[in-house]
Formats: sequence, structure tokens, C-alpha cells
Amino acid sequence: MKRRLLGAIAAAAVAATTLVPTAAHAADPAYQVLVFSKTAGFRHDSIPQGIAAIQAIGSANNFTVTATEDANAFTAGNLANYKAVVFLSTTGDVLNATQQTAFENYVNGGGGYVGVHAAADTEYDWPFYGNLVGAWFQSHPAIQTATIRTEDRAHAATAHLGGTWSRSDEWYSYRTNPRNSAKILQNLDESSYSGGGMGDHPITWCKNVSNGRSFYTGLGHTQATYSEAAFRTLLLGGIRYAAGWAKQDCRVETGYTPIYNGSTTGWSQAGPGSFTNSDATLKSTGGMGLLWYSAKEYASYSLKLDWKMDGDDNSGVFVGFPSSTDPNSAINNGYEIQIDATDTADKTTGSIYGFKSADVAARDAALNPPGEWNGYEILVEGERLRVYLNGRLINDFTNTVANRSLAQGYIGIQNHGTGDDVSFRNIRIKELGGNPQPQPTTIEAESYTSNSGVQPAGHATASGGTTVGYIDNGDWVGYANFSTAGKNSFSARVSSGGPGGTITIRAGSQTGTVLGTVNVPNTGSWDTFQTVTTSLNSNASGPLFLTFSGGSGALLDVDTITLTTGSTPTQTTVQGEAFTSQSGVQVASHGPAVGGQTLGFIDNGDWAGYNQVTANGATRITVRYSSGGPGGQIQVRAGSATGTQIGTLTIPNTGSWDTFQTVSANLTSSASGAIFLRFTGGSGSLFDVDQFTIEK
Repeated sequence: MKRRLLGAIAAAAVAATTLVPTAAHAADPAYQVLVFSKTAGFRHDSIPQGIAAIQAIGSANNFTVTATEDANAFTAGNLANYKAVVFLSTTGDVLNATQQTAFENYVNGGGGYVGVHAAADTEYDWPFYGNLVGAWFQSHPAIQTATIRTEDRAHAATAHLGGTWSRSDEWYSYRTNPRNSAKILQNLDESSYSGGGMGDHPITWCKNVSNGRSFYTGLGHTQATYSEAAFRTLLLGGIRYAAGWAKQDCRVETGYTPIYNGSTTGWSQAGPGSFTNSDATLKSTGGMGLLWYSAKEYASYSLKLDWKMDGDDNSGVFVGFPSSTDPNSAINNGYEIQIDATDTADKTTGSIYGFKSADVAARDAALNPPGEWNGYEILVEGERLRVYLNGRLINDFTNTVANRSLAQGYIGIQNHGTGDDVSFRNIRIKELGGNPQPQPTTIEAESYTSNSGVQPAGHATASGGTTVGYIDNGDWVGYANFSTAGKNSFSARVSSGGPGGTITIRAGSQTGTVLGTVNVPNTGSWDTFQTVTTSLNSNASGPLFLTFSGGSGALLDVDTITLTTGSTPTQTTVQGEAFTSQSGVQVASHGPAVGGQTLGFIDNGDWAGYNQVTANGATRITVRYSSGGPGGQIQVRAGSATGTQIGTLTIPNTGSWDTFQTVSANLTSSASGAIFLRFTGGSGSLFDVDQFTIEK
């Protein structure tokens, strides 16, 4: 039996030697793939051709193949040798409990899985496998020709295919539809063959499973399938994705509306140059210009698109700009998410061009090289802009410039110039709807357009080095270009080495409608800043005015001012000393602390956990702290002291243990569990934590 199987594999390999795909990708490091084809039910006669095809693909693409039907290969030590494991038309129960555990640990630890055809007819009583494969087999009609529709033309497995693909195979229907648990790459047009019955009928998909990757295709029943160049390229792409070399966004995707998938209806060219439009692909030529979607402005949304550079090219995606036939309007009034292989950190791929570099380590780990497709998700919620590259968060930016507000605007793609050849595919958008997210706009307080009594004051620790200062009782400032319309929250970064005082927020004039008031305490010195916040009555409009009241002498300085539109986030404030678990820290007493106590005696590696507040849906953290030591960093983690890191704050020396400041950071909201704070830095006591506030 074994001799016959090996002979069939060898014959298939000889027959297929001229059909190996030439991969259009940079050479991967050498790696190994395990092909497992054990059957405990129906056995497909195409298994030898499948093994031979994968071996030939591997020889041409720098991976070696071990083919086996011995389940004893599923041990932790052996699986560690392989970047991916292919279940090639396996059927029935093929692994025992110990082997299943080893494979689960392999996938959860970052290993890759590829399921081909009857891999979905395998291990029905193993829930982990059911989630891994994505859906179990239900039935199939007779072998016949059907039309496959390509949903994702950026994935390494399907980028080579057109919008449709007609071929003959045995077409599986599945017990459940995997669309809500996997990223669908291909589906079947059930009107093109008989015996479907699913309606929406996915046939190829990918998904993330813990730290691992899963790819499945229902193709692959017939011997002839493994001689098809297009199928072999699909198989290669699936293996490269599962092995971790081809970076892909395999998160579930629903609810998006195409705004470009071959038709440029609704798009307008601004400035010189253009885009060619062929095979549902836009390619930049000449410039510098901008192709923008003039049919609609967008507020909060998720924009997804696929892009590819030919080499060291240059382009970008613009968001949040006003309607204009001048491409410079987008440059001056919106933001560009850059596409460029080589430039300074704030001007390369993933950066908010000229404003904020991407997380370079995260970007480089997620980036496919020139010649391969990449995918952006640009998530705009109020003034917050997040950039995901191939499913990984690489930039988190908040706008503070009034004329670049992201609250509403158009989107576009740039044609940078001759020789900068960048292609785009599958541009789609999902409007987030529901309650609008907060839309903050921040200005420098010293940028007033009218005033009485105040002057600019220099402070090295202020934003931009300057505040509005010399504020006495009865003074005021006005901001003709900063509207209060619809605003429901006010915050200001302030300092006071004097008695402090009260800021009254008004609309229209220095005697206009009062929207709210906020008290400013003595902060310890004119160079020690805190943030004060109050809600506003949003039933007035007109430019912002602030009036000041208090005792005698200089009361306070104002560094920056923020007004927020939209639903006010839920805030939960927790005292630092109210930890529910900890390592290394103690409660410390400080008169200026809220409640007179802090979380103190913090050394490098210490941590504190807080079961009373969770990371679920958290978007921002603000920490009140002091440091008479070297300062350090706070890692915000979810679930445990070593759980998913969702944010980082840098804590400087504040001058003394009794001098408190605040610092804020945005959080990724994809994790869950209790909030844990982990502390890092140099030697000795680093800093104290008075309290922190989580926004959701």
C-alpha cells in the first residue's frame, strides 16, 4: 500500500513539473511545511497529486515538505519544526486527545493551518478544530463546472485571480456559514451550478486563531485540480499566509459599501496626472494630483482599500478635507496616510504625513514588500484617526488643528508624480453611525483674536512654549475662529503659582451666554500643568470667550483649550491606591494627592491590578502622577500583568513627590479583562500614581 502511494506521488510529481507557479513575491526565508493526509473515512484519490503539487510548489518557493499520514507526528517537539501544517483532504477522526492538545498549542502559539477540501470533513467532535477550519462539510452535488467569485483580490492566495473564475470541482456546502467568523476570500455563484443550497456560499476563507493563522479552501477534489496553475498559486498563497510570510488582514469583514471596484462613478480628478482604470485596479500616473470621492462627505467611518507599490514609489490616502478642485486643499486642510517605502519616519508608509510616524516596529512586522498587495483600514471616529496595516494597528493619531478637523470631509488617493507607480483596489467604506464619537478640537490658548488684560507668557513646559498669562480678575479672551456650536465639553491645560481662580466659558462675547464654569487650583508652580474639565450647555452658538475671576494678583495661566462635540464618553476614575492585586507597590501618603494617598514605592517591574474597571471598549486613559525620582513608563494591560498591552504612558520627573501632573494616552480597544498597570524604568522609586481615569 505504501509502495503504491509513493509511486503515485512520484508519477504525479513528474507530470506536474512544468506547472509550478512562479511567485510574484520576495523570497521567503527557508522553512518547512508538514502535509498531513490521514483518512478515517472517505479517501480522495487526488491525495497523491496534492502532495506532489505541494512538494513542487515548495521546491520553487523555498520551503521543504514532509508528507505523512502518521498522527504521531503531532507532538510539541515535532510541530515546532514547521511554519505551517496542511490538512490535505483528511477525513474522520485522525488525532487522539494528546495529539489534539499538541496541535492546539501549536496553533495558539503562532503556528499556521491550511485546510484543503475534505479537511472540512474531519474531527466533528473537536470544537477547536471546528473553529479552526471555519465550517464543517454538509453535502455536495455531482462534480460540475461552477463560477467562483473573488471577494478579496489582495490576499496572496487570490490576488492573481480576476473577479470570477469558472472551473470544475466537487462543490461542498457547509453546515454553517463562516462569514461571521472568518474573512471570506471567494464565494460560489450558486446560479452557475446545480445543488448548492447555501445562498451566500463561501468557498475559500482565512481567519486568525489566537496567535496562529488559518486558511481553508473547498477546492481540491479532483486530480486535475492540482495541475491547474491558478489553483497552485492559490495554494501557495494560503501556505505563505499560514506560515506568516504573507501579511494579510483576515479579520471578519461585514457591512462595507464599495465606492471603487472597477467603476469610477462618483470620483473626480483634482490637479495634474490621472489614474488608469483596468481590471478593477486604479494605477497612478503623472501628478501631483488627487483622485477624490466627490459623491459624498463622511464623518465617522472605517475606510478599507488595497494598495501595491511596484518599487520605491510614493502615494497616499487623504481624509478629512473639504471639497476643492485644488489638490493642495487636501494637503493643507486634511491628513495624508502615507504610502512610501523610503523617507523619514514621519513620511513613510503608515505615517500621518508630517505629523506622526507609524509605530515602525509594528509597521515593519505587518508590511508586505513592493510587488505585493497591502491593505489599509483607516478608522476615523471624531478627531481620532487610527491606521491598520494588514489588520495590525500601526498608528493612533488625534487631530488638534481646527482647520484640519476630521469630523467631516472627503477621501481621496494621490497620484504623486511620474515614476511613482502605486495601484489601488477594492476601496470600500462603512459608516459607523449610532451616537457620534466625541470630536475634540484643541487650540493654543495664546492664539486669541481679542482680549482684555492678558499677555502671552513663556513656559518651557507649555505646549509650544507659550501660554496666555498675566491673568487677573476680570480679564477675558476671545477666539473668533473657534465656535461653541454643538460643543458639550470643555477642558483646559492650566497652571497656577498664584491663588488660582475660575474660568467662565461663554458664547458670542465676553458677556455672552454662560455655557459652563471650571475652577483652577494652585498647581504648585507656574510650570506645573494640570487639565481641568467641565461639561457645557450646548444650546448656544458663536465664538468662544473665556472670562476669568478670582482674588488679587496673577491668578492662573492657560496653555491649551479643547472643545468636544458628540456624545460624552463614559469615564471611570480609580484611585491608584485602590488596587485589587499588586506586586511590589505600597500605599504612600501625600497631602496634595486626592484623598491624601497614592500608589507609591513603585520600582521597575512592579504592577497593580484593578478589577473594578475593565479594558473592554476603553479608548483613553488619563493618569495623575508625581515623581521625585527618575520617572519611567506605565504599560496599560488587559486581563493580567502580562496581558495584552493596550497603551503606554511616559512619566517624567515632576520636581518633587508632592508635585502632581496629568498625562493621557489613547488605548486600543480590542482587548478585554481587568485593567492592569505595569511599571518600567530605571533604579529606585520611579513615580507615584494618584488616580487614573478610563474613558469608553
